[in-house]
Amino acid sequence: MIFINRVDAVGDGRMNEDEAKELLGQLQNLQQQMQSVVFQKESLKLHDMEIHKAQEELNKTNETSAFKITGQIMVSKSVEELKKELTETSEDVHLNLKSLEKTEERINNKLKELQTKLKDVMA
Repeated sequence: MIFINRVDAVGDGRMNEDEAKELLGQLQNLQQQMQSVVFQKESLKLHDMEIHKAQEELNKTNETSAFKITGQIMVSKSVEELKKELTETSEDVHLNLKSLEKTEERINNKLKELQTKLKDVMA
């Protein structure tokens, strides 16, 4: 197998300006993705806190039914049914959080890799 090192027009082995711009574009794209993931994670964490508070309130009550807001109306449901729904929703939120954490880690690794490449280009 033959390996050929790519050498730009100057002949010093450094990346050319177009490649550096492309790397910078990729870096900016990954930074935007990271911001989106962080925002989604924070949103899910807030949702999880709301679920936890609702579960606490349902655990305190002696009532057999409570109201759930669905769209623009309130619907009466049994406390046990609401607890079950909240538990399921909480599990979904935790799964989504784990997925976002993995995505965040993957993006972080790619960011570090691109930053290293850009440092090499700037050197």
